[in-house]
Amino acid sequence: MKSLVLFVFSFLFSVLASAQAAAAQPSPLEAFLPMVVLMVLMYFLLIRPQVKKAKEHQQFVTELKRGDEVVTNGGILGKIEGITETVITLEVADGVRLKVLRSQVAGSSKAALETKKS
Repeated sequence: MKSLVLFVFSFLFSVLASAQAAAAQPSPLEAFLPMVVLMVLMYFLLIRPQVKKAKEHQQFVTELKRGDEVVTNGGILGKIEGITETVITLEVADGVRLKVLRSQVAGSSKAALETKKS
């Protein structure tokens, strides 16, 4: 029984070895083609949409002005009362004001409330 198993394994090994020896080596272009295709796919599916979203957010943040109603990344809704290059002052209730980094504004509060209603 032991010799039969050894014979089968040696036969399979010799068949596989001869098949691998007969196979031609792929050209360098064929070897790197799958990697290039994956990189292009990653660019169009992951990187490009994220860059586009970041540009839209940056444009929104630069166009902020006094009186806009916004929501922060922390979920705080408020109206812009004061604005500088890096800090905005939000009025969240009568007489209650918070200073928040300008970069922490997530978007318009109108858009946030509309998406929650849907």
